[in-house]
Amino acid sequence: MMLIEITLLAFLVVTAVAICFVRRLLAAVILYAAFSLGLTLIWILLSAPDLAVTEAAVGTGITGALFFVVLKRIQVMEQEHRLEKEQQAHENA
Repeated sequence: MMLIEITLLAFLVVTAVAICFVRRLLAAVILYAAFSLGLTLIWILLSAPDLAVTEAAVGTGITGALFFVVLKRIQVMEQEHRLEKEQQAHENA
């Protein structure tokens, strides 16, 4: 049991740091959802099912969905994809 807890805590630290350093917003949102899912598992292991359900519903579900909607609405994903293609074209030229 202790190994699972340590693994989950390490996962939380890694995802939190990765969120800070990732360049693409879509990747940051996906990492945030993974972080929230890991936190949900920790709440389950700590015998706090009410917090686990709340974290799963609000953290992973609603907040993640809102982030995706906002990214789509402001069209950041298309701009980032376009910039990546331009950078690759520059590097290949």
